[in-house]
Amino acid sequence: MRCGAVLLAAGRSSRMVGGHKLLMPWRGKALVAHAADAALAAGLPLLVVLGHQAAAVREALGNRAMSFVTAEDHVLGLAHSLGAGLRAAPEDWDAALVMLGDMPRIEPALLATLAATDGVAAPVWAGQRGNPVRWPRAHWPALLALQGDAGARHLFDGLAVTLVPAPSDAILADVDTAEALGALRRT
Repeated sequence: MRCGAVLLAAGRSSRMVGGHKLLMPWRGKALVAHAADAALAAGLPLLVVLGHQAAAVREALGNRAMSFVTAEDHVLGLAHSLGAGLRAAPEDWDAALVMLGDMPRIEPALLATLAATDGVAAPVWAGQRGNPVRWPRAHWPALLALQGDAGARHLFDGLAVTLVPAPSDAILADVDTAEALGALRRT
């Protein structure tokens, strides 16, 4: 079974004051580069979904070993970026680990554990389910049917989800605002 990572990096970053959140520096590189490096360190094939400021995001990722797809309709919301990533995933992927580009503290070991888990799998910290989530290909049609900015949380209802204990609250900590970026920089 082969699981790859789909890194969503297409959003408009509308809540971040001062620039594109994925391009904000932290510990010597752009936030999105931290997420990409975690996937690569976990040994996962990586597909990055580009959209808003695609050229700048791609440049921030440099020459890392990854593939890219552009979500032409990314302005319509997260679901459309996710759809672009899943449609572009290689045929030999049995599952996709859906990652968010604004979560720079995700640990490679957690990604490897999620990828190796059977079925739908999500990390949990202090009783809260977070991201990234592993979705087997059998569930992709439901993900592809999502519209707008709707996430996939409601799809968990009725599913057997394997909850994987996370080593930190990084699974809950996305960087959407200047305040969140400031808190991240204090870590």
